[in-house]
Amino acid sequence: MSNNALAQVATVTAMNIRNMSARAASSIVALVGIAGVVAVLVGVLSIGEGFRAVLDDSGARDVAIVLRNGATDELGSNLTLAQTRIIADNILIARDAEGIVASPELYVVVDVPMKSTGTAANVPLRGVGPQGPKLRQNFKIVAGRMFRPGMFEVVVGRGASLQFEGLTVGNTLKWGTTEWTITGIFEDAGSIAESEIWTNDTALQGAYNRGPSYQSLRVKLTSAAAVQPFKDALTADPRLNVRVFTERQYYEEKSQTLVALVSTVGAVIAVLMGLGAVFAALNTMYSAVSARSREIATLRALGFGAVPVVTSVLTEGVLLGLFGGAVGATVAYFAFNGVRASTMNFDTFSQVSFAFTVTSSLILQALLYALLLGLLGGLLPSLRAARLPIATGLREL
Repeated sequence: MSNNALAQVATVTAMNIRNMSARAASSIVALVGIAGVVAVLVGVLSIGEGFRAVLDDSGARDVAIVLRNGATDELGSNLTLAQTRIIADNILIARDAEGIVASPELYVVVDVPMKSTGTAANVPLRGVGPQGPKLRQNFKIVAGRMFRPGMFEVVVGRGASLQFEGLTVGNTLKWGTTEWTITGIFEDAGSIAESEIWTNDTALQGAYNRGPSYQSLRVKLTSAAAVQPFKDALTADPRLNVRVFTERQYYEEKSQTLVALVSTVGAVIAVLMGLGAVFAALNTMYSAVSARSREIATLRALGFGAVPVVTSVLTEGVLLGLFGGAVGATVAYFAFNGVRASTMNFDTFSQVSFAFTVTSSLILQALLYALLLGLLGGLLPSLRAARLPIATGLREL
């Protein structure tokens, strides 16, 4: 493009931007439409980001989860006491002053009313071995005390305590035929463990008549490099029939269904609402072109080309998209980021507590989408402006 053409583009675009105040009402309508699309889109997708963040925070690369072969989750798995002891003898499992860093675990689902609706929800009740807390990277009791082994006592994750009724220190709840006393609240840096209720493994075995059986064995390995040798050793042992996951791999698989569902819903909402925003932008841009018909024709008569005219209208559309997107993203951030909620994990059919998470990449995606909406809204009006016959435009009142 020649210097003269660039100068024409700059002149016409600057003049068009200065005149946007004359079209304030229609411009605000388009801006609000785009802002609404962005706010809703970010809000919906922040659910998936929050859920993904919870599971990402839960996954260590040097912690392995062992399930029965063929099982995709803990509920469908079963390990005998003999199998857990065979696995725990592996030399690749880390040791500390208290022995092997391994936790045979059970997992059942109990009904607890949600604070928001009062309806019953499935909450995981997990029985852990003495080393269980060490296998969660940031586990700590923040209120009350830890449960005592062999007693019908539980500690509750902070996320669960915020979302469900009655999960407070000192309260007693009945699950199955057993009354359980809540002795403490724990945190684990926002991981999925905070959505659970924990007790001693032997207490849970007795309460649910499980006998000396478990559903999973969680172990800390000597290093992340030990994962594959550990897996090879276990799968080759004829006494075992097991699957081995790293903790990160396991939780990534658990997140796929919900994240895919949220992403699909978000895309559908974005398209449907985006159509409305594009029509609002189209109306604004067509009004702008109609109001400037004589101005555009005069510029064309003075020697200005079609490209500067097209560029000026498209620039106005892009600016509407940018400002609308920025407003929508700002509203979404302050309205949604950090808001706690819970949702069903369709792989385990239990509730997971999480916080809506508005990430920088999510905001960037939303801004790009807003710019696209503005560009589409200005495309047809800009072409109409460029094709408008000079004589017709000069006769416009």
